[in-house]
Amino acid sequence: MIRLLLAYTILLTPGITMAQTDTTKEKFLLVGTYTKNEEEGINVYAFNTSTGTLRYVSTAKNVDNPSYLVIAPDHKHVYSVNEGADKNAGVSAFEWDTTSGQLTFLNKQPSGGDAPCYISTDLDGKYVIVGNYNGGSLSVLPVRPDGKIDAPVQTIEHTGKSANKERQEKPHVHCVVFGPNHTYLYVPDLGIDQVAIYAYKQGDVQPLVPADPGFSPFPPGSGPRHIVFHENNKWAYVIHELDGKVTAFRYDNGKLVPFQAISTLPENYKGQPSGADIHISPDGKFLYASNRGKLNNIVIYSIDKKTGTLTKKGEQSSGGKTPRNFMIDPSGEFLLAANQDSDNVVVFKRNKITGLLKKTNQEVKLPKPVCLKMIGSN
Repeated sequence: MIRLLLAYTILLTPGITMAQTDTTKEKFLLVGTYTKNEEEGINVYAFNTSTGTLRYVSTAKNVDNPSYLVIAPDHKHVYSVNEGADKNAGVSAFEWDTTSGQLTFLNKQPSGGDAPCYISTDLDGKYVIVGNYNGGSLSVLPVRPDGKIDAPVQTIEHTGKSANKERQEKPHVHCVVFGPNHTYLYVPDLGIDQVAIYAYKQGDVQPLVPADPGFSPFPPGSGPRHIVFHENNKWAYVIHELDGKVTAFRYDNGKLVPFQAISTLPENYKGQPSGADIHISPDGKFLYASNRGKLNNIVIYSIDKKTGTLTKKGEQSSGGKTPRNFMIDPSGEFLLAANQDSDNVVVFKRNKITGLLKKTNQEVKLPKPVCLKMIGSN
């Protein structure tokens, strides 16, 4: 999609204001989407942490494919990728009003490569780091004191390919996540079956330096996609897109040491795997992983508190098609699934003892939801 982005505006639904409801139990849910026209963009809902209900608040319009979002550490700014090709691939900065739930566009910069699909910030919000899927690269963009972003000061391009000739013909960076204490950055690359590892030199103009070792290898054709770290800083888990597995790692001073690989697929499943997202419950007791394709489900694992080993406990339909992203609210009471190809966000109640999910009657319809982020309200 190529179009001239002339303005970013906010639409507040007539008759709906934050003052009309008790906001003491609400947080804001920001929903990144794939867009078809200038009326679409980043959608904002008020999420009630007691009831699981969602109430529409606003839309930041005319934002081109904001498929992944990150909230700045100061909670005053939000950054989104603009997942496109060539000149349309970028990163956008917004000012966030935590009282009204509105986003105001600040500026946009190139992402340093095609199809940016993931974005993170460092610990103090001085830089945003973006992963470019088709570009096979990652870029570092400085953040100004006013929240605006500057053009990339560092771009690192991966090289190589792997066993799947259709999907792994070149590097495909899919995720950029900081590990414990933000001393290392981890970059799952679906195209080359590696998680690249970079030391992060806080304060340097070009802060990323290859670690030693500089990557953790995966089996050929597995396609590592997303990584998540346990709150105890001892373990990390990576979901594979192409073979439907999760690999568990011990974290050792920047290194990733694998100790388990477990399938997300039903026994005797013959379809094409399509792993997507992975998250850990706030209490650290359960891990959740989503599958797309024919499965469209979320798989639940318990995490052994001594070893980090995963045990499959069950699975739950995502309530739609293509659960590209999901999140667990900070209280751990609810899980929300963004179903890209059925145009809905579905709310599930979590059983904190068993980890299992139960569908509520709460659901919102919106075009192509692909990213969920939650932030407190005033």
